[in-house]
Amino acid sequence: MSGTPEGPVHPEPAETHTAEPALTERHTGREEAELRDYRAAFRVARLAMALVDRDGVVVAANDSLGALLGTEAGALREQAAADLVDLASDGRTWHAYREVLRGRRSRFRCTRRLKHADGRSLWAEVTVAPVPGDRRVLLSIADISDRRELQARLRHLQMHDPVTRLPNRTLFFERLAAALEEPAAPREPHESHESYESYGYGRTGRIGLCYLDLDGFKAVNDTLGHRVGDRLLAAVAGRLTECADSDGYTRSGGHLVARLGGDEFAILVEDSTGTEQLTDLARSVLDALQEPFDLAGQRLSVSASIGVVERSGRGTTATALMQAADTTLYWAKADGKARWTLFDPERNAHRMTRQALSSTLRPAVEDGEFALEYQPLVDLADGAVRGVEALVRWHHPQFGPLPPNRFIGIAEEDGSIVELGRWILRTACRQARQWQKDHPRERPLFVSVNVAVRQVWDSDLVADVAGILAETGLAPHLLQLELTESAVMGSAGRPLQALQALSDMGVRIAIDDFGTGYSNLAYLSRLPVSVLKLDGSFVRGFQDEEHANAADELIVEALVRLAHRLGLTVTAECVETAGQASRLRRIGCDTGQGWLYSRAVTPERIAELIGTEPLPA
Repeated sequence: MSGTPEGPVHPEPAETHTAEPALTERHTGREEAELRDYRAAFRVARLAMALVDRDGVVVAANDSLGALLGTEAGALREQAAADLVDLASDGRTWHAYREVLRGRRSRFRCTRRLKHADGRSLWAEVTVAPVPGDRRVLLSIADISDRRELQARLRHLQMHDPVTRLPNRTLFFERLAAALEEPAAPREPHESHESYESYGYGRTGRIGLCYLDLDGFKAVNDTLGHRVGDRLLAAVAGRLTECADSDGYTRSGGHLVARLGGDEFAILVEDSTGTEQLTDLARSVLDALQEPFDLAGQRLSVSASIGVVERSGRGTTATALMQAADTTLYWAKADGKARWTLFDPERNAHRMTRQALSSTLRPAVEDGEFALEYQPLVDLADGAVRGVEALVRWHHPQFGPLPPNRFIGIAEEDGSIVELGRWILRTACRQARQWQKDHPRERPLFVSVNVAVRQVWDSDLVADVAGILAETGLAPHLLQLELTESAVMGSAGRPLQALQALSDMGVRIAIDDFGTGYSNLAYLSRLPVSVLKLDGSFVRGFQDEEHANAADELIVEALVRLAHRLGLTVTAECVETAGQASRLRRIGCDTGQGWLYSRAVTPERIAELIGTEPLPA
C-alpha cells in the first residue's frame, strides 16, 4: 500500500490507547454488558472494520478486515489506516480523511481499489465516521467487487455497438474529449523529433481522425436485407480494427475504432505523428476494404469515402474536430467516392465564405448592397457603342466588392436568383431609359441582362419583363436577355414558350457563351434567338497573331456565316487586342466586347461615352 504524503501520521501529540476500549470505575454493570456486546459484535461482524485513533493509527481491527486484506487482524494494529486502504493517493480524499480525524467533518465515503495479499485486486467502499461518545473513528470497508464488475459489464453494453462490438458514439466522444484534455509531454533535449514521435515515446500533443462511411451501403440493406447488412458492418469493423492495430506508428493502447451510427465509422489516433501517419492509415483502410467480403454465401464488394483530419490538440475542441472531419468526408464523396480526402483549411475557408454569402444573400438585395456596372458592346465596323451588358457587383460589408462568379451560382442554388434577377432587370432598364432621356439626340443604347434558367422556371419572367418595361418606359427592342447555351439548347415546354413570348414582345434573345455547350445547330433555327455571343475561348485563340490558331479562326468564321444565314447577329467576347478586333471584323463578326474597349464601368462613365468619338477598333 502507498504511504501518505506526510510520512507517518503523527501531526498531534498522541494519546495513550489500549487495544480495546477501556472501562472506567463509573461503568455500571449494564454499561459493561453493553460494552462486551459491542466488542463481540465488532469482532464477528461480516463488515470489515477497524477502530482508528485521532492520529490515523489502527487501534483494533476485526477478523473480516484481516480476511479482506489477506492477513491476521492483529497484524493490522499500529499501522496507518491510510496506508491500508490507500486514502493518500489523491489530495481530495486525503484532506477529507484528515478532517474526520480532527473532528471537523462528520463522515466521508470513497471507493478504492485494494490488493489482497495473494495479489488479487478488489474494489472496496471505504467509510470513515466518528464513534459516538469516543475520540476515535470507525473505518468500515465493504467489498463491492461484484457490484463494480456488474457496473463494468453494463457500461460495456452501454458503450459498445451490439452489431460490430466496437465502441459506440458515446464512448468515442468520451475518449476524444479525454484525449484533447491531456497535455503533450515535454520532449527531452537529447530526444530527436523522429525518435520521440515516430516510435511513440511520450505524448505528441497532436490528434488525428479518419472519419468514413461506406459507399452505397443503403443498397445492400435494401436489396439483401438488414441481416446481411449487419454482417457486412461487422466484417468491415474487423478489417478496420486490423488496420488500426497494424499501424506502425501505434503507441501502446492502439487507436480507437468506433462505429458512430449507420455505416459511419471513425478511427481516433491519439498522439499523432503528423499528416503522413493519417494518410497512410486511410490508404490501408481503402486497400483493406477493396477485398471482397464472403458473408454466408454472399460475396460483396464495398468501398468507403474517408475524411482525414490531423492537427494539434491545443486549442481544438471535439466539436471543431468533428465538423472538420464531416466536411472533409463530404469532399471525399463529392470528389467521386472510394477515396480519402485531407482537410484543407483554405478549401474550408472558401466553404465557410460560401455559407456566409448564402445566408446573407437574400437580405442583401433589400439592404441595397448590390450595384450594376456596364461593359460597352462595340460595333466592330465603326467602333460605335451600340449597347452595354449589365454586370452585377455585391458590395459585401464583410468581404468587400464581389464579382458575379462569387455569388451567382449560390443564388441559383438557393433560389434567391429570382429576386436578385428581378432587381438587376429593373435597375438596368431604368438606367438605359435614363441615358435615353439624358441624350435624346443620340442613338439609344440597348442594355443586355443575363438571365438564369431558374428565373424562367421559378418565376413568371414574361410578366416580370412586361411589367418592368411598362414601369421604366424602355422600349422592348432596347432590352436584350442573355441565356447560356446549355440553358437554351433543348428548351421545351415552359422555357421555350417564355422565350417565344419575349421575342414576340420585341425583346432580343441572345445565347451567351455559344460554342461551349451542346451546340445543337439544327435546333438553333427553331429558337426565337436574335444574337449569338461567341465564347471568349475562341477569341483568345487569336491573341498570338504570329502563330494564329487556324482552326479557331475557321470555326469562328463558320459560326458567323451560319448565324448570318439564320438572320442572327454575332458578338465576340473577350476582345483584348486590336489584332483580335481586326481579324474578327474581317471574318464578319458584328460587335465586340472586351478590355480593348473598356472594362465594366459605372453608369456615369457610360454616359460620358454616349455621343463621343468611336472607340478604337
